[in-house]
Amino acid sequence: MPFDEEQYLRFCEFFYTRTGIQFGAGKRYFVDRRLAERVAATGQPTLRAYMLKLRYEDRDGEEMQLLINEMTVNETYFYREDYQLRALASEMMPELAARRRGETLRIWSLPCSTGEEPYSIALHLTENWPGLETVDVEIVASDIDTRALSRARAGVYGERALHNLPPEMRARYFESAGPERWRIAAPIRGAVRFTATNLSDPAEMARHRGLYDVIFCRNLLIYFDDASRRQAGTALYEALRPGGFVCLGHSEAMSRICSLFTVRKFRDAIVYQRAPA
Repeated sequence: MPFDEEQYLRFCEFFYTRTGIQFGAGKRYFVDRRLAERVAATGQPTLRAYMLKLRYEDRDGEEMQLLINEMTVNETYFYREDYQLRALASEMMPELAARRRGETLRIWSLPCSTGEEPYSIALHLTENWPGLETVDVEIVASDIDTRALSRARAGVYGERALHNLPPEMRARYFESAGPERWRIAAPIRGAVRFTATNLSDPAEMARHRGLYDVIFCRNLLIYFDDASRRQAGTALYEALRPGGFVCLGHSEAMSRICSLFTVRKFRDAIVYQRAPA
């Protein structure tokens, strides 16, 4: 069901307003195909009728969530950009633990996709940070895609997701879950709490204000325009406790998004810090 240019642009504007995500010209086929599937699934005769349903009839947000699940891409794997994990264990966590003696340290993975990133954080800290023996650490993982969150909670992965893990870590932390499928160990699954969150929704982000010491928000802001990036940068700043850190993807730079942060250059990674109190 190809949509005409005016219909397509109206839909893209609507989706951007709700999620902050923009679709470039290269995504046209992907968007048309996924959108046509949702229009057909709801029995709407036209895209206009479907949009009216989303705006005025979808009071519980169920159809909007199904649409978001269709339109988001979850491409990740364990130990992706692991230089930031090294910086986390070797420098960020010791600094935070010294500053917040006796307090719980909270790490937020947003977006967490199907769970590879937050589980990688849990694995790397377990393997490389002795402070876990004396410091309470909470890992929260959030995504806008509820279908991805269900897969994350199950913790079952194929070969592609595990290709970057050393064999000894596979043997230690994964068990067979069928042909070419592996389930991450229960203690690691239990170390991560998953929750649905939309970074572009101020009301949802308000619930996270001032909670976190480290935020991993990698390879999301590349899908936002300048205005959405600025809003997201401010929301991430407000979600941090004083002295907390944000880790972005390798092609993202907070200095071009939000001036509230200080650049911190660690041995293994450059991250962005909210000034200590």
